[in-house]
Amino acid sequence: MKILRIFITLTLTLFSFTNHAAVTEQDVSYSVDGKNFIGYIAFDQSIKGPRPGIIVVHEWWGHNDYARKRARMLAELGYTAIALDMYGDGKQASHPKDAGKFSSVLKKNLPMAEKRFMAAYHLLQQQKQTDKDNIAAIGYCFGGGIVLAMTRRGVDLKAAVSFHGGLGLGAPVNNKVDTRVLVLNGKADPFVKAEQIKAFKNEMQTAGIDYEFVNYPDAKHAFTNPEADAFGKKFKIPLAYNKRADERSWQKMKDFLNQTFNP
Repeated sequence: MKILRIFITLTLTLFSFTNHAAVTEQDVSYSVDGKNFIGYIAFDQSIKGPRPGIIVVHEWWGHNDYARKRARMLAELGYTAIALDMYGDGKQASHPKDAGKFSSVLKKNLPMAEKRFMAAYHLLQQQKQTDKDNIAAIGYCFGGGIVLAMTRRGVDLKAAVSFHGGLGLGAPVNNKVDTRVLVLNGKADPFVKAEQIKAFKNEMQTAGIDYEFVNYPDAKHAFTNPEADAFGKKFKIPLAYNKRADERSWQKMKDFLNQTFNP
């Protein structure tokens, strides 16, 4: 396992605090190399003691309400979750062209992406509600690709879950890592080609990684996001929400994380 030594200026500023039932939600501000980032932390305050921490990496649209919703859902399951900010200042895209520009900067500079990911990683570890030795990550679309890239780069994650994410971001794994990997893919997703799936499976098998790949029939790109239909129609891109695949994939993730942290 590669040991990462990353020096990051990290400050925590709590600028909002809300409580829905037992779930406490915190907006946080932190910095990396002098740049400001906006994150969101959620945890169930009724649970005593530290529990596994989960990082949520947003879609290419940026740190938005959808990423926060998933972090909140993870908190309801008993985890401490952080929805991170990969772009800085909570920046969001309102058009696919902008989303492509924002995300491509990080796809072309994975060391920068890793530094930003690790800032949120360390911030999550610092929370008293987090078991710092048990950290996992989930990601959506762009975020799914980032989660897999961090796994390839040897980040210490117990589990990595990609929802309709890219498969080929970053150099292939050259050594065995301890991360368990779950890929939840839409079989009708035109952005993920059959040859990419084959190459990904070969890579995982060659590296000896404990992985599972699930293809949901009739599910297109962004199948977990209820706003996908509106985005697809507005921008004429092949996105579509699939309620069945959304629910099944979330249940699959729940089982996968439970098996990871409670074997």
